[in-house]
Amino acid sequence: MSDATPTGETPDFDTMTRDIADVPAVEVITTVAVHLMSSAAVNLGLAEEGEQHKDLDEARKLITALAGLVTAGATEISNFHAGPLRDGLKSLQLAFREASVVPDEPGQGPGEKFTGPVFG
Repeated sequence: MSDATPTGETPDFDTMTRDIADVPAVEVITTVAVHLMSSAAVNLGLAEEGEQHKDLDEARKLITALAGLVTAGATEISNFHAGPLRDGLKSLQLAFREASVVPDEPGQGPGEKFTGPVFG
């Protein structure tokens, strides 16, 4: 398949994409957090046909990365943006504990070194 438009001209990628320098930091941080949340949810088996995608080792890594990002970024993005991210993170941490055959001790679960122990 060709990159050329139907008229044979190449597309102007400058007008098709935003320069990363123009994207506010809060948007970058929240977008990355949402991607981590989505991937963690899939790896926890929470998506359609979830059991075939379930991988708790991968979920642990993603939740820990999300916890680090949310914890470090919270003061930079305000509570307006950080609050929902914290709520989503806690939900994933609790879902991980529920999905585990042998749940981690409080404070030892994914991301809890950043957030502290998570209780339901």
